[in-house]
Amino acid sequence: MKLIMFGAPGAGKGTQAAILSQRLGIPTISTGNILRAAVKNGTPVGLQARSYMDAGKLVPDQVIIGIIAERLAEADCQRGYILDGVPRTIGQAEALEQAKIQFDCVVDIEVPDQEILHRMIGRRACPICGATYHVEAAPPKVEGKCDHCGNTLTLREDDKPETVISRLAIYHAQTEPLKQFYTERGILKVVGFQPTLEATTQAVLDALGI
Repeated sequence: MKLIMFGAPGAGKGTQAAILSQRLGIPTISTGNILRAAVKNGTPVGLQARSYMDAGKLVPDQVIIGIIAERLAEADCQRGYILDGVPRTIGQAEALEQAKIQFDCVVDIEVPDQEILHRMIGRRACPICGATYHVEAAPPKVEGKCDHCGNTLTLREDDKPETVISRLAIYHAQTEPLKQFYTERGILKVVGFQPTLEATTQAVLDALGI
């Protein structure tokens, strides 16, 4: 199965993608993780992407599509894959089609903006090992400290309120039109807002007929 997880930043795409990945035995390809690793490692792509990510702006298409095409050519993607975080624009979606990258289904997870803002400004991350927490939903055992390595947790630049608001505005303007794009191709499945992670997972499985 070849899937795209779609929705606003903070909608829970990554969490649901991880659950599906384990259930279906196919890899999740998260552009956010790929780019953050490149930024952390100081690669040329990372340096190029950093200024865009820190400002909550979209990374240029040529960077994204190049990374994705290389990743999907690897052996573990031959049975299927889940894309999380791409495409983000009609241009990227068209570029994926031009690269002959096909999808069986696009899962659209709907979450209100206010809920997303609440979720993201409460997120904390360890800058050393990458573990993530939420001050209310999944707090660390010791406030402000990573459970795994004990380092001080930080609020990522792209989780700050002003950046989240900017990212949501960009999503509505540039990414949301993809709903119509994939509806026209007959592969969009909409999952309405659910009160819990478990309910969202069940709604996703139902939408996919699993």
